[in-house]
Amino acid sequence: MRAKAVEFEVTYINLREKPDWFLKISPHGKVPVLDVDGVPLFESNAIAEFLDETVSPRLHPEDPIERARNRAWTDFVPTFSAAFRTIYYNKDKAKVDEGLKAAPATVEKLEKALAERGNDGPYFNGPDLSLVDAAYAPFLQRFLIADEKLQTGLLDGFPLVKAWAETLLADDRVTGSVAPEFRQAFIANLKRQGFYVGTLFPDEAAAAD
Repeated sequence: MRAKAVEFEVTYINLREKPDWFLKISPHGKVPVLDVDGVPLFESNAIAEFLDETVSPRLHPEDPIERARNRAWTDFVPTFSAAFRTIYYNKDKAKVDEGLKAAPATVEKLEKALAERGNDGPYFNGPDLSLVDAAYAPFLQRFLIADEKLQTGLLDGFPLVKAWAETLLADDRVTGSVAPEFRQAFIANLKRQGFYVGTLFPDEAAAAD
């Protein structure tokens, strides 16, 4: 919606204490939910596709083949995010290291996709933000926060993914898509759930809670 300059109001909720009104409109109990004239839409990809079909400019390619390929890469997001989450959502340092060893195989696929995209970026499809960018940005954002302390160097071996991540995290449309206190809340959640990386953020944790 920010990329399309759509006017909207946002209501943030505490996912640990989901209000009843939210559970009535979110069948899966997840965010985001988009209220369109009283009709709730849920699941990120479904909301993004709806907005792309109803509001200009299109963030998917006009060419049907390229559009299908873009959709295929948004379908890869769960696999990609799982590889990263295994690194920072883990309580055991040994398990974190195991996740770090396995992650390159997944990141390599995205590096190859960026190498074969047929443009110089800085976004997935070239100079403009796309739905592929919007789909990956949240997981890159979370990983990079955790990696401030983990210092894995994971993305150093994948220069195209690293440059892409830096582009996304320098975009106000991405950084402004979360609550102002997102960083602190994310760190607090890492600590609250006992994840290893949370122990590396002692100073910020108190403020986060």
